[in-house]
Amino acid sequence: MDQPTDEPPEHEGNAAVPQGVPDAPPTLPSRTAFLVAFLSILLAGLFGGIIGYGLGDLSAGEGGGLEPLVWAVVGAVVAGGGVGIVAVLVLRAQAEWRRIPPPPQPAADNAES
Repeated sequence: MDQPTDEPPEHEGNAAVPQGVPDAPPTLPSRTAFLVAFLSILLAGLFGGIIGYGLGDLSAGEGGGLEPLVWAVVGAVVAGGGVGIVAVLVLRAQAEWRRIPPPPQPAADNAES
């Protein structure tokens, strides 16, 4: 009978145990970072739409019509797209930062000699 150990199954000698598949690579940013990036894109799109609507409403004058709505969509797409590009760059930088291992530290006893 196999005795339980604290080691992962791949370190035990038992080949019948299925190997665990990780959810994501270890260099991937956390889910919180993805959620913050997603929410920031939505918030920027919302504010871009508000600003675009305001500019369209000012430029339309008394007539109104569809011009404010067109400007609202343009503002939302431009703002959300811009923040989306920045969010992707930040998430890639986080992944690259985790991928590069820290340089080896010199041993303390070698420095004294």
